[in-house]
Amino acid sequence: MKTSHLFPISFLILFLSSPPSLLISTAEQPDPVVDITGNQLRTGISYYILPVFRGRGGGVTLGRGLSNDTCPLDVVQDQYELNPGLPLKFTPVNPKKGVIRVSTDLNIRFDAATTCVQSTVWRILESSPGQYVISSNGVEGNPGIQTISNWFKIEKDDKDYKLLYCPTVCNYCKVICRDVGIFIKDGVRRLALSDVPFKIMFKKA
Repeated sequence: MKTSHLFPISFLILFLSSPPSLLISTAEQPDPVVDITGNQLRTGISYYILPVFRGRGGGVTLGRGLSNDTCPLDVVQDQYELNPGLPLKFTPVNPKKGVIRVSTDLNIRFDAATTCVQSTVWRILESSPGQYVISSNGVEGNPGIQTISNWFKIEKDDKDYKLLYCPTVCNYCKVICRDVGIFIKDGVRRLALSDVPFKIMFKKA
């Protein structure tokens, strides 16, 4: 009977005498997002969101909403391929983190002034039943149920990147999880929730 207790006790002694680095397993951080030059995206720096596939439009910018109202402005793809769009900044859910990483909740906002006296932070807007477009006038920070429509993620898609709406800033909220793709209406290429992702890359502004 005494022999049967020798291994568990010796194992416990080994465990307790191990250095702290072996006792505490820290979760690996998600990979950093990199721009077209291979540099990590960082908070406080402006970037352009550009399409991977050329010939269908340029970078991401702001345009008139589906209802043709002047404000708020929707997030669209510029119709001219050589136009990089408007610069944007990314702010992770923990604003103290300096590096932008994949699979991490973040706010996206245009680093530009508009004719609308409103925020340029991205948000999900239901333009018609079941159709969600990306619009402006969102809220930066304050993660929770009140801002659930304002959080996006950058995900790796093969060798490229894509945007995803699947916020995890509210533990008890039921949310839809879908890629951000392109919704075309009246010749305008709007960013919207879609089953086909809009493959993108990032260029420092």
